[in-house]
Formats: sequence, C-alpha cells, structure tokens
Amino acid sequence: MELSNTLQVKRLVRQAIAEDQIHQDVTTKILIPAAQNGKASVIAKGRGIIAGIEIARQVFLQVDSKLKMTAHIKDGARVKPGDTIAIIEGKTSSILKAERVALNFLQRLSGIASETNRYVQAVEGLPVYIMDTRKTTPGLRNLEKYAVRLGGGRNHRMHLADSILIKDNHISALRHEGLNIKEIIARAHQKYATEMKIEVEVKTPEEAIQAVEAGADIILLDNMNIEQTRQAVELVKGRALIEASGGITLENVHTVAETGVDRISIGALTHSAKALDISLELD
Repeated sequence: MELSNTLQVKRLVRQAIAEDQIHQDVTTKILIPAAQNGKASVIAKGRGIIAGIEIARQVFLQVDSKLKMTAHIKDGARVKPGDTIAIIEGKTSSILKAERVALNFLQRLSGIASETNRYVQAVEGLPVYIMDTRKTTPGLRNLEKYAVRLGGGRNHRMHLADSILIKDNHISALRHEGLNIKEIIARAHQKYATEMKIEVEVKTPEEAIQAVEAGADIILLDNMNIEQTRQAVELVKGRALIEASGGITLENVHTVAETGVDRISIGALTHSAKALDISLELD
C-alpha cells in the first residue's frame, strides 16, 4: 500500500518538520558549510521488519527536494544488524536536519511491524488471525495499522464508524435503563439495520451464549482466562466469530490460539511496541 504521497502523510511530515524546527537548526547552520555535499547510510541495528521507507523519503524530500534517497529494501522486508536500508545523497546540512524526523517514523513503524510479526510467528500453523486495536498514537493510526499489516497482522476497526462494537461501558450504561444483553443487541439491530456486523464484548461464557442467542455476529472474550476461553469456544463455535482480547502476551498467545478462537486482538502491537533500532551514519 502506497502511503508516501497521500495528503495525510504529507501533512504529518510537515507537522513533524515544524515540531522539530528543522529549518532553524542552529547547530548545523553554524558548523556545516552550506555548499558541502555528502552521503549517508540508514543502517539497521536490530532484527525486524522494516516499515515506513517511503515516509522517510517524504521527510527528506520535504526538507530538501534535491536530496536523493535510494532504498535498498522495501517495506515488509526483514533486516538484521548491519543491513543497509537506504542511502541518502545531497547537501550534508539537509541530511542532518532531516535525520531525526525520518528515523522517528521509520523506527516507530518498523517496531510495530516487528512486534506484530513476533505474535504472528508465535501462532503459525493455527487457524487464527492476529489483529490490532484502536490503541494507537493520536494522528498516526493509519500509519501504525499499515505497519501491523506489514508484520502479517490484520486490522480491527479503523475508527468508530467502521463497525458496531458493544463494549462493557455501553452495556453498563444501558443496564441503568433496565436492558439486558439480548435487549441491547436487539436495539442495535433495530436502530442500525444494515449489513454491518455486530460485535459484543462479554466477560463470561454465559454472557457469550446470551450474546449469540441474541444475534451477535462476533463475540469478544474480554480478559477471560484459558479455561473460560475454552468453555466459551465450546459453547458458541460455529455460531459466531470468536475473538480473544486482554492480557495477551507473546508467552501465552499460542495457548490462547489453541483454544479455537478465530482471532486475537492485541493493543500492545501499537501502544507498547519497542522502536526498531535504526541509525543514520554519514560516510
């Protein structure tokens, strides 16, 4: 998916450049001759999946349209320490000004792609999807969800208008009106009778059964332990899609997948992913 030339990416890059006051870089201004040209290499310092190459290119071009960036690998490629990701050529001062912003995008997105891929590999061979959530950095959701896809994961809702997801707080608010889960789902069907699927968050296997019988298309098992998850799967498998979420780690994701759930959503893919170590080195 091409992101580099979208209006959103151009706007984000402009904001990041303005935030870093790139064109007022006093250190570079007083030390580096304006006419000096140079070449720099973007080098991987860790193992992972690269994401954000074209966004980094957009940073360099917005700082100086005469800079030339040659990518040695594409988004989605695996790297190891020492691999050259790209070469930047042009004014040394422009390279130095753009360095941090370009690496911020590249490291952040590559970290998400890499973390996602670890989870995908952990459940390899099992019929389950690894999915993200809306726990993303404000303003960066499309980019971060793009990185999840590069890592082999799938996107959950992109935003609140994407699908109907009745969460615990919706249920809590409506229970004050005296509604039970069945009546809440019926209200959703009645007020929004479209092809959009209805997902319902439940906390017990008993609630899972109630939600399925009321017509829910997807059951979100919220923070259930393994035994509860197995029980819920036995009760509703084949009658609705089953999603596990909450408390999922690399250590237990395989065990959760073995219960028979159809998909596993993990907020940590985006909110807690460690940036991939990448550096820019002047030749």
